[in-house]
Amino acid sequence: MATASRSEPGPGAAADPARVVLDLARSRPARLGSGRLVCLDGPAGSGKSTLAAGLLALAPAAVVVHTDDLLDGWDGLPGLPAALAALVAPLARDEPSSYRRYDWYAACFANRVEVAPGPLLVIEGVGSGTRALDAVRSLLVWVDAPADVRRERWLARDGAASEPHRQRWVPAEQRLFEAEGTRARADLVLDGSRRMGG
Repeated sequence: MATASRSEPGPGAAADPARVVLDLARSRPARLGSGRLVCLDGPAGSGKSTLAAGLLALAPAAVVVHTDDLLDGWDGLPGLPAALAALVAPLARDEPSSYRRYDWYAACFANRVEVAPGPLLVIEGVGSGTRALDAVRSLLVWVDAPADVRRERWLARDGAASEPHRQRWVPAEQRLFEAEGTRARADLVLDGSRRMGG
């Protein structure tokens, strides 16, 4: 069984947005058992993963879970709220949890990843701002960037061959955000078009 990875701080990794998010989260009550849950949501390519890396640089005891690892492939967004709720339920009791990691190359779920209770859990990725986590979340952050920036980042990360997937994904994430009212419910809105550390 794998264990959710933690990151060690690197030089120059502590950027201002990450510090703002961390300080705000720590100022709020612990609602995930004795720990705090921070969710970083927003469109693909907006800078969520970079912000999560910046948070880990500042708080190495934190654990980051990526929603990409919980999705059942490209059409998995509708099932994500239930998967996230199942992940956090034991942690809200200060008990260990786990999830099956999706292998995007094999197109199936692979190993199980353990997530231990701790002071800070960061869930980053499209759909992390679901209402299903409202009762246990300390902070919801919306990260956005212009559409052209998001597209450039997507293609730089996944290559031009992924463009058909992107064209399916963007409308799906927009439908999810509209249904959840994610941006309007966010505690903090950040511009991810500039570097956020990590």
